[in-house]
Amino acid sequence: MLEILYRDEFLIAINKPSGLLVHRSPIDRHETLFAVQMLRDQIGQFVYPIHRLDKPTSGVLLFALDKESAKIMGEQFRTKESKKSYIAIVRGYTDESGFIEHPLSVKLDKIADKDNSSVTKEAQDAATEYERIATVELSYPVGKYDKTRYSLVKLKPLTGRKHQLRRHMKHISHHILGDTKYGRGEHNKFIRQEFDCHRMLLHANELQIRHPYTNEVLIIQAPLDDAFKTLCSSFGWQI
Repeated sequence: MLEILYRDEFLIAINKPSGLLVHRSPIDRHETLFAVQMLRDQIGQFVYPIHRLDKPTSGVLLFALDKESAKIMGEQFRTKESKKSYIAIVRGYTDESGFIEHPLSVKLDKIADKDNSSVTKEAQDAATEYERIATVELSYPVGKYDKTRYSLVKLKPLTGRKHQLRRHMKHISHHILGDTKYGRGEHNKFIRQEFDCHRMLLHANELQIRHPYTNEVLIIQAPLDDAFKTLCSSFGWQI
């Protein structure tokens, strides 16, 4: 059963678990569980996803309960009225705060042409703010270092590009732990073996939106799951 964070007659928000797709995707043809279908079955009515979270990312995921509300909320996201905040654990000690401005391109599969080639869209502007919350140094050698350092960070995407946070943290060499696509394999292996953590450590902890009809500002927050909280506790972080 999905955890419902907010619900009224127009909107519903859930705490999406890590590992769950938002909807059916050609990238994961073998998957049979999707947030859209699960939520529809759970509440007994059709839902309209307003935005997306990557499969390995957990946290606040917003749906509309009718087409008109979906249209209004979709426009909020397109015009960047909505504000998102994420929590992540990354490799190394980041600066106390920073601003990443790095254009991102996207490869698109040419599914319509029924071949295996792809085309690359022109790089689009992408910007992310980050703030360091805590750090830890562990007496374990990983890679070429005798000790291992990690940072707990708050990330705020100012644009909405595909895999933006994951790619931006890689760009500044502070890869997100558990990220099997953009992360560092030796660190992913380390947290699996030493801490039994098998998820990517990126969580959408807060979404701020304007209600489509009352204009009230809604701040929807999602608690961390047990795996994320346990690793934070192992690192001595209270969160």
